[in-house]
Amino acid sequence: MKTRRAWRVAERESARREAAESGSARVPGLLAAGAGALRGRAGWVVGSVVVLALGLVGAWLFAGSDRQGTPPDTRARAYQDYDACLLTDERGIVSGAPAAPVWEGMQAASLDRHIRVTFVPVMGEKSVENARPFVNGLVQRDCEIVVASGAPQVAAAEAAVEKNPKVRFVTVGEAGGAAHDNLVRVAPGASLKDDIAATVKRLAREE
Repeated sequence: MKTRRAWRVAERESARREAAESGSARVPGLLAAGAGALRGRAGWVVGSVVVLALGLVGAWLFAGSDRQGTPPDTRARAYQDYDACLLTDERGIVSGAPAAPVWEGMQAASLDRHIRVTFVPVMGEKSVENARPFVNGLVQRDCEIVVASGAPQVAAAEAAVEKNPKVRFVTVGEAGGAAHDNLVRVAPGASLKDDIAATVKRLAREE
């Protein structure tokens, strides 16, 4: 004989089975109704919205991929594989220094001929012996043109002319001393900037 509790358990299990069967029976009906809706005017609307959404997502992803890269710098200059290097005293190229107009002339030549220009100040004792390693360093760096400003730097550069015939030397000072095919002396004065610019451009053009 079933107890009251057993009858209640049986009733609950029967109710769950009926709910499950009714729910599973409703699913095909809902799917069919959805399919019917998509075949009508509403289907065109929904389809258009989906296509538009996918297009926007694709455009966003494409734009995002472009942003990941670095845009080219239109201001970047293309230099020749050619270097003109300036040797100065310890003051460098600051305004008022003897090498300041020399550096300005080299920059003007760089803009015209697209060559790289750099400068190195000689620090320490103001002597030819102290300047000589700096000259050798510029030669070892493969500077095609070595420009020297200041008495110790000029003397050290002119002493290296014969040993380095493939390097063009430009020294700032009064004319004098032995002449060499790879040495140009530029006199100081009001036109020093323009004279240096013209000399560096000419030497770069001859290469």
